[in-house]
Amino acid sequence: MNNSKAFLRAAVCAGAASIGGLADAQTTTTPRPPARRPPPSPVTELQRQVAEQGREIEALRKSIAEQAARQQELQQALAERQNQARESERAAVAPPPAEPPPVAMAPRAVQVGQAPSQDARTLNVAPLFEQPGILTPKGTTILEPSFQYAYSSSNQVALVGYTIIPSLLIGLVDVRQVKQNTFTTALTGRFGISNRFEIEAKVPYVYRSNSTVSREIFTGSAIDNVFNTSGRDLGDVEVTGRYQLNEGSASTPYMIGTLRFKSRTGKDPFEVVTDCVTRCIGNTTGTGLPLDLPTGSGFYTLQPGLTWLFPSDPVVFFGSFSYAYNFKRNNVSRTVRDGGSEFLGDFRAGDVLGMNFGMGLALNDKSAFSIGVDLNSVGRVKLNGTPVPGSVRTQLATLMLGYSYRYSPKTSVNISVGAGLTRDTPDLTLTARIPFTF
Repeated sequence: MNNSKAFLRAAVCAGAASIGGLADAQTTTTPRPPARRPPPSPVTELQRQVAEQGREIEALRKSIAEQAARQQELQQALAERQNQARESERAAVAPPPAEPPPVAMAPRAVQVGQAPSQDARTLNVAPLFEQPGILTPKGTTILEPSFQYAYSSSNQVALVGYTIIPSLLIGLVDVRQVKQNTFTTALTGRFGISNRFEIEAKVPYVYRSNSTVSREIFTGSAIDNVFNTSGRDLGDVEVTGRYQLNEGSASTPYMIGTLRFKSRTGKDPFEVVTDCVTRCIGNTTGTGLPLDLPTGSGFYTLQPGLTWLFPSDPVVFFGSFSYAYNFKRNNVSRTVRDGGSEFLGDFRAGDVLGMNFGMGLALNDKSAFSIGVDLNSVGRVKLNGTPVPGSVRTQLATLMLGYSYRYSPKTSVNISVGAGLTRDTPDLTLTARIPFTF
């Protein structure tokens, strides 16, 4: 009995232990599932999307700011290059400038009085006429050696006799062909007193040669005779002052007043010996031609004028008006052969009313081309207050073409050629100028 109870107690204990071990095994082999996160709410999702879009917008703003800064840098670089180009073009306008560069203009490129605000390129013109269009800057000196050649020819026909009918002449015909060559070298100096005022002095040296082909009058000769004569000496020294009257602009031309005084330092027509004994007063002795040629006009001259220049990119329009007054000479006599002289009296050359106009074009920063017309009207010569018989008002007109090249910032070469448009104008005029700036 006691053994049965003990056996039963042992069996119960073993079963309890088995059940406990099984429970422990189940506890260790069966894992516990992970805890689930709660799904995000709609508000949180919208906030996340807004934050992402904000970051993208900020990135776009930074990109736009960088592009704007780059654009500004490019604009500044472009402006600097344009300023450098303008400065180089202004340097090209330095007085031959000229030419031209007031309006120019000037071209003897160069500066007209106070520096204009617009591009100085428009003032770069090739000088055509005696008066330059561009003023010399303050404190600047320009020395301009020049050379000019002029050629002219004319035919003179004298009818000596009487006519029976308009187509029949009884008498002789005196035909003369006159060919003239003139070489003039000059040294011109200009100095800028201020940015609006300059003075100029010109000292020329002249060589002239004439050839006259004629047949002796009253002889009926069929042989042509050639009479050659020449002359060389100092020419008439000139002094000129120029003043800029206004401040030109894109709509207003630059105006420059000029005043020129010409002396009579050259050998005048009354000093040269004339091949004339009595023919000058109506006889036929001698040829009536000068044995040597004058190199000056023989009269003091005062010439006020007004020059205008108007820039209209890419060209410059320019022109001038002038009036030359020749002072009268009293008790004039001319020299004839054998030491004689012929009294003429009070002699006064005709005044000259002149004008010119043209257009200049800057081809690049170193070269310019100009074209213009020079017109002059010369009054009648008067002797003792009355016009000399046969003296008439003379009209002169010349078509001018010019070219200017800036060899260096302080040196340029200017060449111009003129063609006569009237009988009394030289057939050909060729001028070369080389201004040096100091």
